[in-house]
Amino acid sequence: SPVAFVSRGDKSGTHAAELRYWKSAGLDTPVGRMAGYRECGCGMGPALNIASALNGYALTDRGTWLAFGNRGALSILVEGDRRLINPYSVMVVNPARHPHVTYTSAKAFADWMVSAAGQAAVSEFRIGGEQAFFPNAAR
Repeated sequence: SPVAFVSRGDKSGTHAAELRYWKSAGLDTPVGRMAGYRECGCGMGPALNIASALNGYALTDRGTWLAFGNRGALSILVEGDRRLINPYSVMVVNPARHPHVTYTSAKAFADWMVSAAGQAAVSEFRIGGEQAFFPNAAR
């Protein structure tokens, strides 16, 4: 039987990145074109559980992978490729459009995240002793 590739299939940032990688490999969409391709329409943890159960493949973010306990025979095949960088952003919602938000607190949090202290906290965050995220506010 074909080797499984488990996709989140949920229109998340990880799913969008996966589709870009397939497109760069010459497949506009693997659905119905690649034996073993499965969309779960689920979050990253459940997608990894399915990939583990099928001894298949999945694209995942570093933080989820480090925290994931049901790895089975799964292992990292590719990491460190600049094309795999998945930046996270912080932004404050416009209070004129969404008056129910706590703008002052959100602004304070966003300002802290891009400060030296916030970037240090991002850099120092570990899962199982490994760095989970890499600060990039200076870029």
